[in-house]
Order: sequence, then C-alpha cells, then structure tokens
Amino acid sequence: MTLKRAVVAAVLLVLLGVAGLYGYRATQGNRLPSGFASGNGRIEANEIDVATKFAARVLTIPVEEGDLLEAGAVVATLDTRDLEAQLRSAEALLRQSRQACDEADALVAQRASEAAFAAKEMERALVLFGKGHVAQQRVDQARNQVGTADAALAAARSHAASAVEAIAAAAAEADRLRDLVGEGVLRAPRKARMLYRLAEPGEVLAAGGKAATLLDLGNVYMTFFLPTDMAGNLALGAEARLLLDARPDLAIPASITFVAPRAQFTPKQVETRTERDRMMFRVKARVPESLVARYIERVKTGVTGVAYVKLDAAAAWPDWLESRLTRPEADRAGS
Repeated sequence: MTLKRAVVAAVLLVLLGVAGLYGYRATQGNRLPSGFASGNGRIEANEIDVATKFAARVLTIPVEEGDLLEAGAVVATLDTRDLEAQLRSAEALLRQSRQACDEADALVAQRASEAAFAAKEMERALVLFGKGHVAQQRVDQARNQVGTADAALAAARSHAASAVEAIAAAAAEADRLRDLVGEGVLRAPRKARMLYRLAEPGEVLAAGGKAATLLDLGNVYMTFFLPTDMAGNLALGAEARLLLDARPDLAIPASITFVAPRAQFTPKQVETRTERDRMMFRVKARVPESLVARYIERVKTGVTGVAYVKLDAAAAWPDWLESRLTRPEADRAGS
C-alpha cells in the first residue's frame, strides 16, 4: 500500500512539474520585453449621423442595419414636392428677370440715341444762334432737351443695373432651392456600415432630424489608457499591435494617432510621485485604412482586446506580436 501511494505521489509530482514548466514557458513566451507598453481597450470607429437639412416626410429608407454602404449610397429619400414647386416658381422668376434685363438694355439704347440726338440739336442751335438765325429761346429749348435726355439715359442705366441684380438674386434663390431638392436624397458620405436605422417611411423629421447613424470604417482604432511615465514617452506615429479577445493569435498592425493632452482621471490634488503615477492618458491606435478595406467584411466595433505600443523605436517586436497581416501571404492565408 505504501509503494502504491509512493507511485501515485511520484506521478502527481511529474504532472505538476510538466504543467509548471508549460505554464512558465507560456508566460515567458508572451512576456512583454522592455521598450513596450500595453493597455486594455476596444475597437471603435467614428459614428456619422445622417440627418435632414430641412423638415420633411421620409419616403423611403432602402437600407437595413448592418448593411455595408459604399460612398454615395442612398440612405433615405425625403418628400420634396413643396420645394420642387418653389423651385419651379424661382426658375420662372429668373426667366422673367432675364427678360426684364433685356428690356432694360433696349431702353438704355433708346435713351442713349435720344441723348445723342439732343446733343446734336444743341450744337446746331448754337451754330444758328451765332449766325443770328435763331433766338435765344431756341438755344434754351435745345439745352433743356439735352438735360432731359441725359437724365432719362441715367435712369435707364440704373434700371438696367437693377435688372442685372434681380437676375443674380433670382439665380441665387433658384440655386438654393435646387440644392435643397438635392438634399432630399440622403447619401452615405463615405464607405460605412449602417449602425442604426432611426426613422421609418411616413415619419416627419424636423430640420436636423436623424434618419440613420453610420460607422465610418475608414477610421477604425482602439482606445486605451497609459500612465504618465509611458504616455510621456510615447510618440505620435509609433508602431502598435492590437490583440483582440476574439483573435488572440492574430496581431493587427496599427499606429498611434492621438495622445490626450490632459489626464483622463486623476486625484483631486497631485502632490506626490505616487499620485502622479495614477494619472492616466487616453491613447488611440489606428488601424491602416488599406488594411481595413482589405478585411472590411470582418471589421466589427466594440470588440475588446489589448493594445501594445513601442516606447523605444529601436526595440524589436517579440515573435508573438509579429503581424502576419503586414505580409502579402496573409491575404492568401485568409488571416
């Protein structure tokens, strides 16, 4: 019985030793060397609210939550019949303004001809008066006709200038209404995923009312926090690797694009070194847009993970943080 117990104890010791060695190697294999820092975070992307520019009724929303939309894809269409009627009225007013401008130009030409004729009559009257063939009254009449003609010409020119300004005003109003009619079709400003569908056909949205919220997949990043000593040594543009909880075997390359200028949470008074070490700074590590585009169907926000960053540019990434996604064969491997 004693021998049996000794054998069992020996076997248990061997198993414990093997397990301990395996655990030691595993922890040492994923041990972060000096020159690096890490922080817990989650994948995020900028949200884009697709909203109306004016109050209108929703006609259609042809997309569903989760749909991947290309830039320019229709998100919703609005009822713009009132605006279209106003646009037709503005365009008619613009045509009338152009016709009025043509009439004003013709009137200017007429008044200019009358002013030229009156000036010549004045010259003839002065010549005849000098020879004694006409009285002073004729000269005065000619001078009065010249003044009247010049005043009429000035008024015609002013009217023509007003007609030109009226055309500009009518054209501006027509352009404004035309733009508003175009705003009746709400489009995705860039490639994005439909996150929330916030309205349904038949609903009336106020000016600025949201029809949908999109996720901008061109700007995917992980937000995490680092203490003062690490954030202070972190350079913008520094290399980073993201390990997601869903894919801990896959290191995603990224770069540091933002370090908060102020601590996100601190004690009320920072007087000692211990308290200063508790100051944490928000950091963003952005995934390259080309990489996001390559794996666009797999990109999801809200996934948690760990971000690893280089504090020392000369440090070499450990094997377990080397990214296969940066190599061409990763595409063939379907990483």
